[in-house]
Amino acid sequence: MEWIRNKIGLTSFQLKCIAIISMVIDHTGAILYPDEMIFRYIGRIAFPIFCFLLVEGFCHTGNVYRYMRRMLVFAFVSEIPYDLAFQGRILEFGHQNVFFTLFLGVILMWALQRAGEWPEKAAEIVFVMWIAGILKTDYSYTGILLIAVFYLLRDRLWIKLAAGTAWCFIWNGFVQKYGALAMIPVALYNGERGRSMKYFFYAFYPLHLLILYGISRWMI
Repeated sequence: MEWIRNKIGLTSFQLKCIAIISMVIDHTGAILYPDEMIFRYIGRIAFPIFCFLLVEGFCHTGNVYRYMRRMLVFAFVSEIPYDLAFQGRILEFGHQNVFFTLFLGVILMWALQRAGEWPEKAAEIVFVMWIAGILKTDYSYTGILLIAVFYLLRDRLWIKLAAGTAWCFIWNGFVQKYGALAMIPVALYNGERGRSMKYFFYAFYPLHLLILYGISRWMI
């Protein structure tokens, strides 16, 4: 496996590109072609890759508080575009965008880093999962669980890949099972950063939602 990663390994930049392309396809299907499930199948690859990259970003960041703040700022920035694209209204509180899930994931990893024995860690995971469920964030408590799994198994590649695959089949398995394909690019991650376009990736999320919303209005 090490030889394969050295030859055809993927950087974090390349993983982000794969996840973003998958996400755009998914949202295009959800917003413009809701009856065409092929878009949603391809789109299932995005979230597991984003969770994996979130863990990598947390483990390598020089300032975890700045990392948290960036997630939270873009969560609020993205909420109106998200609500417009998926609900057709400026603000809707029944479902929150994925940046809120990622923000809670960073909070959880920060807490786990400082936690003691397993009862404390388990309590922290359950508590953050509960918060995600209460706030109705994208992927809700199941998304928090996947982030926790990737973080706790970050140094055990094959178990991490197996757990990520199992998550894709257990949670909303009919559609999300296609997300198991995300474990292939995750397995090929070579630990390198690649090109740095950090804020582009953050800004792309609300921007592409606004564009899709505009197209959906034009198609009416």
